[in-house]
Amino acid sequence: MSEVVPKLRIKDLGITYVEQNGRRTEAVRDVSIDVMDKPGLGEIIVLLGPSGCGKSTILKSVAGLLRPTTGEILLDGKKIQSVGPDRGMVFQAYTSFGWLTVRENVEYGLRLRGVPKSERHERSKRYLKSVGLEEFADHYPKDLSGGMKQRVAIARTLINKPRVVLMDEPFGALDPYTRWEMQGLLLDASRTEDNTIVFVTHDVSEAVYLGDSVYVLSSRPARVLYRVDVPFFEVRDIGLKSSSEFRAIEKTLLEMLYAPVSQPA
Repeated sequence: MSEVVPKLRIKDLGITYVEQNGRRTEAVRDVSIDVMDKPGLGEIIVLLGPSGCGKSTILKSVAGLLRPTTGEILLDGKKIQSVGPDRGMVFQAYTSFGWLTVRENVEYGLRLRGVPKSERHERSKRYLKSVGLEEFADHYPKDLSGGMKQRVAIARTLINKPRVVLMDEPFGALDPYTRWEMQGLLLDASRTEDNTIVFVTHDVSEAVYLGDSVYVLSSRPARVLYRVDVPFFEVRDIGLKSSSEFRAIEKTLLEMLYAPVSQPA
């Protein structure tokens, strides 16, 4: 934990679900993560862990959708109490409004904030172009592929300029080529938009390709086992994934992920 006030601080986070019958399920235990503010630099923090370990629960807590059982989450030194425009979230499931056009979906948050129509159009035009959907602005979600629907979700999130972008396995349902395409789009967005992105995945290759730092989580209840800082790659393209340096980091993360660890009492 840093002594400097971080952009995002997750401190001693614990989350336990309590069912109606009183049954308790501990999903997260004593998770502490600091994400520092780095003006002018985009950064992607990856939470890597096995399916069902609790990593999405951590993300939902940062979004303000779940209240911590123990510990706290602070954004710019202020405790997160509920959802807010300073955090934007992209889910794995497609979340576009079917009755709105692509442009109207992207502009939705701006419209709720009362941004004038002319300004909304100008800004949405820029973001639709950045995700390759400029020609589909007047189409409806039913006319789009899965990858295109996720592009809409990303543009809708980025246009509101949140302090932190939260992404819950957003490419998990996509085919390999579309997934790689979307990973490239996200890397471009993180650099050009100066975004801090917290990205959840159980895919080791995706974690290395996207992440600046990777937090390896245990099985449920999720605990931070390791932090790995990924070396800076001058070029991140499809060829990188077959390089010896990339494969070496993959191997390290796999060993960390599947190495036997002592279970919590």
